[in-house]
Amino acid sequence: MPSRILSFALDGLNAIPAQVEVDISSGLPSFSIVGLPDTAVQESRERVRSAIKNSGFSFPLSRITVNLAPGDLRKEGPQYDLPIAIGLLAASGQIKSLAFEDKVFVGELSLSGELKAVKGVLPIVRRAKRLGYQEFVVPKESASEATLIEGVSVYGLDSLTQVVSFLNGDLVVEPASPASLRSACAFPTNLDFGEIKGQEMAKRALEVAVAGGHHILMIGSPGAGKTMLAKRIVTVMPDMTLEEMLEVTEIYSVSGLLGETKLIFARPFRSPHHSISYAGLVGGGTNPTPGEVSLAHNGVLFLDEFPEFRRDALEALRQPLEEGNVSITRVHGTVVFPANFMLVAAMNPCPCGYRLDPNKACRCSSGEIRRYWNKVSGPIWDRFDIHIVVPPLSAEELTSTEIKEQSAEMKKRVERARIIQLERYKPLGIRTNSQLSSRLLKRFCFLGTQERQFLRQAVERLNLTARSYDRTLKLARTIADIEGSETIKLPHLAEALQYRGNEEWV
Repeated sequence: MPSRILSFALDGLNAIPAQVEVDISSGLPSFSIVGLPDTAVQESRERVRSAIKNSGFSFPLSRITVNLAPGDLRKEGPQYDLPIAIGLLAASGQIKSLAFEDKVFVGELSLSGELKAVKGVLPIVRRAKRLGYQEFVVPKESASEATLIEGVSVYGLDSLTQVVSFLNGDLVVEPASPASLRSACAFPTNLDFGEIKGQEMAKRALEVAVAGGHHILMIGSPGAGKTMLAKRIVTVMPDMTLEEMLEVTEIYSVSGLLGETKLIFARPFRSPHHSISYAGLVGGGTNPTPGEVSLAHNGVLFLDEFPEFRRDALEALRQPLEEGNVSITRVHGTVVFPANFMLVAAMNPCPCGYRLDPNKACRCSSGEIRRYWNKVSGPIWDRFDIHIVVPPLSAEELTSTEIKEQSAEMKKRVERARIIQLERYKPLGIRTNSQLSSRLLKRFCFLGTQERQFLRQAVERLNLTARSYDRTLKLARTIADIEGSETIKLPHLAEALQYRGNEEWV
């Protein structure tokens, strides 16, 4: 009689129940796996055969058929080794108990029968719990990751022999202890805005960007401090909630990037090189995997030397910047990865980099400068709410010993502004001012007579487009929230216009 073992298949971050059915029948000895297995799953035959023999069990010399259901879902990876081996031993009568029927099995086998960690255990356990499954048998290395989900029993074992003894009742195994979550979720770092000399306007612009969830472009000469500023952004971002931590950890789990860290507490900071491919940036491959935009989910994606990135890769940023996710379509279906991040870009003002430097002459012609800026399309420039110039430091600033404002103080203001926005937009399902639509702007960005007149004059003098007008209002709303003001006032509008004043460059 065929045995049935429960496992799970991963489709992006979505875990789908997968039944591993094993049938042993008379006929010439063979071992076949059906159900759209990829190469790694097909190779399970040799791993399972060796693991069973080297663990002291007998391998049936019969016709063996393994079916991975549902049959129309492609199965990937070595995570089916353990359920296939358990199913085969159950079908051949070497597992006497039926204790496997209510458990979920996930794990890779070595040739000696040892259990090895696999990718994606966290999303599998998280999804399985929602479907009502409570008990999981996983490799010991993956147990701490699985126990991040509360209310489940996780049995972390070392080998196939231990699993069989546990199922037959010969070995008593206690569920793994739940992973301890630190009470303070802030990630320790040695980076701080207080270390940066000068650049007060850039620091203020970054504070506004973080507070309102705005994307920001920094323009400046080499050595002005753009990268230093960008690396410190995560130090002023609000701490992640447990739900956000789990979302990020799931992505890193599926990507195989967790390592010894079982729960990611820090907001991600991703800084790919400008030579990165389209698939590397947004995700892809034959079996789609998350790209940098997804690895930066709930954190910062920093693109240095912005115009040097491949144009097709930059154009692919449109969807995640607008929708907060990435859809990757292949022959076998569409995979969706979350990608809700803050985009921070940095670039030189010209190819040589010294167009804004008062001490070094620019060697670029007007044509070279125009071609440099034209490497990025208008729609991508339009995604930035803030354009800020980062000037070279003066001798006085470089030699100053004055203690600057620390990240902790900036973070307090950001958190207060974020709380205001969360309360204001709670019924609407949005979190920050950057997500306001044109319709909601009229409701939440009301201007008094003086403010309306001031903004009208700014539109006429600066030739602001309709999109620029809307984004100025969003920035002014964020600045007002930082200052604790219920209404947008003239100083808030004036500051917001400073961050949109370099649009003639793009």
